[in-house]
Amino acid sequence: MKNRYRLIRRNHRGGKFYCVDTLTNKRESLKTADEQASQRIVNARNEADHVGALNLQIARAYLSTNQEMLNRTWKHVMDQITKVTTGATHERYVMAFQDGAFDVIRNKPLIETTAAQFLTVLETGTVSTNVFLRRLQNYAIGMAWLLAPVLPKKQWPAVKYKEKRAITSEEHQKIIARERNPEWKAFYELLWQLGGSQTDVATLHADDIDWTDHTIAFSRRKTTTPVLFHFGEMTALILRKLPSEGPLFPRLAIMHEKHRAKQFAKRLSTVGVSGISLHSYRYSVAERMKSAGYPERFAQQALGHASKAVARAYAKKAQTKLPSLEEFEKKIIPLAKAI
Repeated sequence: MKNRYRLIRRNHRGGKFYCVDTLTNKRESLKTADEQASQRIVNARNEADHVGALNLQIARAYLSTNQEMLNRTWKHVMDQITKVTTGATHERYVMAFQDGAFDVIRNKPLIETTAAQFLTVLETGTVSTNVFLRRLQNYAIGMAWLLAPVLPKKQWPAVKYKEKRAITSEEHQKIIARERNPEWKAFYELLWQLGGSQTDVATLHADDIDWTDHTIAFSRRKTTTPVLFHFGEMTALILRKLPSEGPLFPRLAIMHEKHRAKQFAKRLSTVGVSGISLHSYRYSVAERMKSAGYPERFAQQALGHASKAVARAYAKKAQTKLPSLEEFEKKIIPLAKAI
């Protein structure tokens, strides 16, 4: 069996020895000029590599009766995951697996994949790559296509998300002041009031509005979580400008979310605003609710958050000014007596 590692010396005399990996052409200093000790280190690495290769051959021998197990690649896992997803989730998976970082393992059999290859994928990819590679491994384990994780849980690099922030009132005013298209303008204004995701708001229907109770009710496209939003005068004024039948935003409803996001990015460039997206409206409403003392359970219902943890994450940057106990008692006690 051919040795993977070999020993070299930087200088012919007195120089330190290096271990060269013939597969990657990377060399590593052994930090010693002792030839005998260096050779022992290289021999140990080759022995470990031989044992790993031997174990793989033994595993292949046991699995020789199951050709599907031997030949199953990560592309097969990707295809299976996308088959069981629908709607926007399906589109996200398809787009995520097109990432070039996955090419390192895409056509690699599962049983031949190494932790080093997973790390290479993670190093060349993005946050999204990290998230979807975890899902790939978990799916393969869940289907019993992998007997053990390729990369142990504790060895995964931490996911570092970009900073997300809410859109400010000043930024929102700049956007709607510049927007000349009435449908887009109403769309931004309704996002500011409702805090819904861009697709949920863009696909709202006139039938979702209950003018008697002043509520808007729908199910979130992403999670199917029910949303019930009680609106006031400002929102009512916006809604009355929109169609009384059918979709509230006929053109935006049929537009793909990436095209709506692209259009919003163009608008931001014209008003000198950066660092936000359409989803920033969602953060803004969550923070405004918290700052105003809106009960958490009501905010959760209005924004369609399935858990309190998610609701709190959206509102974590809210600046809440608490009244003194004396001021609070003056407002609450008369109200309690009246009730």
